[in-house]
Amino acid sequence: MADNQSCAHAATADFHRLLARELPEHDEQDWEDAQRGFVGTIPNAKVARANGHGVWNLEAYGFLDAAEAPDTVNPSLWRQARLNRIHGLFQVTPRIFQVRGFDIANITFIEGDTGVIALDALTCPETAAAALALYRQHRGNRTLHTVIYSHSHADHFGGVAGLVDEADVRAGRVQVIAPSGFMHHAIAENVIGGVAMARRAQFQFGHTLAKGPAAQVDAGLGKTLPLGRSTLIAPTLSIEAEHEVHVIDGLEIEFQLTPETEAPSEMHLFIPSEGALNLAENATHNLHNLCPLRGAKVRDALAWSKYLHRALHRYGPRTDVVLAQHHWPTWGAGRARQFLSEQRDLYRVLHDQTVRLMSHGLKASEIAEGLQLPESLARRWHTRGYYGTVSHNVKAIVQHYLSWYDAHPANLHALPPVAAARKHLEYMGGIEAVMTRARADYERGEFRWVAEVLKHAVYAHPDHAPARELAARALEQMGFQAESATWRNAYLLAAREYREGPPQANPQGPPANALMHAMSNELLFDALAVRIHGQRAEGLACQIGWHFTDSGEQWVSTLSNCALSSLQVEAASSADVVIETTRDTLDGLLTRRWTVAEAMAEGRLSLSGAVSLLPRFMGLLDQFSGSFPVVDAAPWPDR
Repeated sequence: MADNQSCAHAATADFHRLLARELPEHDEQDWEDAQRGFVGTIPNAKVARANGHGVWNLEAYGFLDAAEAPDTVNPSLWRQARLNRIHGLFQVTPRIFQVRGFDIANITFIEGDTGVIALDALTCPETAAAALALYRQHRGNRTLHTVIYSHSHADHFGGVAGLVDEADVRAGRVQVIAPSGFMHHAIAENVIGGVAMARRAQFQFGHTLAKGPAAQVDAGLGKTLPLGRSTLIAPTLSIEAEHEVHVIDGLEIEFQLTPETEAPSEMHLFIPSEGALNLAENATHNLHNLCPLRGAKVRDALAWSKYLHRALHRYGPRTDVVLAQHHWPTWGAGRARQFLSEQRDLYRVLHDQTVRLMSHGLKASEIAEGLQLPESLARRWHTRGYYGTVSHNVKAIVQHYLSWYDAHPANLHALPPVAAARKHLEYMGGIEAVMTRARADYERGEFRWVAEVLKHAVYAHPDHAPARELAARALEQMGFQAESATWRNAYLLAAREYREGPPQANPQGPPANALMHAMSNELLFDALAVRIHGQRAEGLACQIGWHFTDSGEQWVSTLSNCALSSLQVEAASSADVVIETTRDTLDGLLTRRWTVAEAMAEGRLSLSGAVSLLPRFMGLLDQFSGSFPVVDAAPWPDR
């Protein structure tokens, strides 16, 4: 072999040298902006729980002190990774401060006349509390009276319990403001497809990888994910009109709703007195995702561009600084407008040119391979694909309009991966013939093709150690070449799992208690429905009534044909069995805090009717593994 494990192949080193010719000119502006207004920090932004368990620590990224990228890291990504390592409290305007580098996202503190507003809450309470403590250390113990969620992704609301007490929110001492539809989207994205999404997120963010020049270096939007659990407090005020103006603690704030952009529920904020436009996550210092590798509904590139255009038109003439909830601000009226207009054009040109080319009959993979940004955009650092990429964003746009099907009938009912792999290997002359050619292609630096062919080889022969190792090496080189942090993370974690297999199984039930507590009853029953084990439910037809004594709501869940449909009703008494309980008790049953028998013995629930139906129903609920195979074929769970 031309290399040892975790070393760059000569073809990778050559790739990096060629890339250098295409990159924007070197300048210090981003470095100046990322460090401007520095107030203070703590060593390595280290955050731990009371028991000493680490939650966040940048010490492992010390290797990024080196200015020059090693051959195992794309030089453009190396630059972004070094910028994302800058951490601390920064003053943006006289009244606006940001804590950056304490989480994958930023938290923005906006000072009112008597207290302070927190814009976003980071991912978990520990990092949020550390950020608030840092702010107060330098700005005094100002009362935090308002939390604003910019959008419905967990790295922007999950730490709210580290900022405020829910009892203070309920008592009216703290208000929580969010864009229209926030609660539904914040919870739904993490509930229905949450188990699969969380496993896929390991590949996107690389947070289970080691840190190092041959391992995880960045996540594009920030360093990585913190090791904490999300919390959620429901908003007390929802922004419903496209443009609303509110005066909060003497400070006028203009809100601009931007639904179905980077998140289904999102908004911009403009503060006239500061000349500050906060673009949430719609304009950051990289090309964003139109569909993240972890999975999500495809985002609307056209709407995204249009909302940025509206923001530029409405706020641009009054803006002196643009900032976002990731990365660093851009100061100066001219520079701010240029940044915003280029971000607008970035998503518009991707949308329009993809649709133009698909209208000529080109497939998604063909457009992704051939479409390039105009040089005027490609030569800007903030348009580079550190998080999203032109390639996978093009595929997302095609999916948005034309679905998964590429219109070639051979792909309409193609063989599944393992069956197809066996036929591939048969046609290619068997595993040893494939390995001989794959080794030669690897030596020539044809890593994409080697990874493609050996994907089939491992599907057909999962225990073939040489195939697994060569597949790992090919993916490793692809990771070393990737400008996108998320692609690098995906390739490197796949390489590890080819060598070591998937992580140990960890049965997954329903979502974390904090998210479950915040769910509506309707969403909870939808989450239950996707856990019904079809084979176990075969032949069972019944109605289960729920009477929640805490809210007074009554629901009936109808099980028929292995499908569970629930509806709120005036009275559930006609159901086969009626459970009288509280919502908290049901949450406890689903999170296995207690069994049905324990809940009944403690007086937490009572049953009437066919009482044996409830334990039977609970037995229908499937348990999911949060560590299913990804590079190997996942076993069919019911066989």
